[in-house]
Amino acid sequence: MKRILILAAMASTFTLAGCGDPKSYRTSDQIQNEQQERLNRNAVESVGMPAIINFSEKRLMKDILEMRDQNAVTYTYLVGMDNQLTKFCDSVGFGLPYATQYTNPQKYQGVAQADPNGLYSPASADGTWVACRVPGQDKVKPVYIEPRIIVSPFPLNN
Repeated sequence: MKRILILAAMASTFTLAGCGDPKSYRTSDQIQNEQQERLNRNAVESVGMPAIINFSEKRLMKDILEMRDQNAVTYTYLVGMDNQLTKFCDSVGFGLPYATQYTNPQKYQGVAQADPNGLYSPASADGTWVACRVPGQDKVKPVYIEPRIIVSPFPLNN
């Protein structure tokens, strides 16, 4: 009987030990995130936001997105190691990074937000899809290009 009482006392001690302060079980990442958030909050309260009144860059980005939506006739050039331009093709539009998503790849995590054009642009990508005009035909075909390129709405001089 004495053993049962001792075991019951030990079990209740271990059970109560698991009910401690949740802060004592935080990871180092959680602690750093809380400290960083506190610093960021202090910085915003102390410094404030920039006094932007013209929103010139936002207006320029809107204009660029609207121009990109016009299926412009463009010219695609490869950029050589010596920065020499080599015409690759007559094209339509301004090319899409290969990793651009048509649907939200992070839907269930709720992190990504589509660009105004409805696409999910990657942070970076080396390859680009270009809609090239087929020489001598009235057709446009997608071409995948890995090297660095320039896509321009007007012909560039080499």
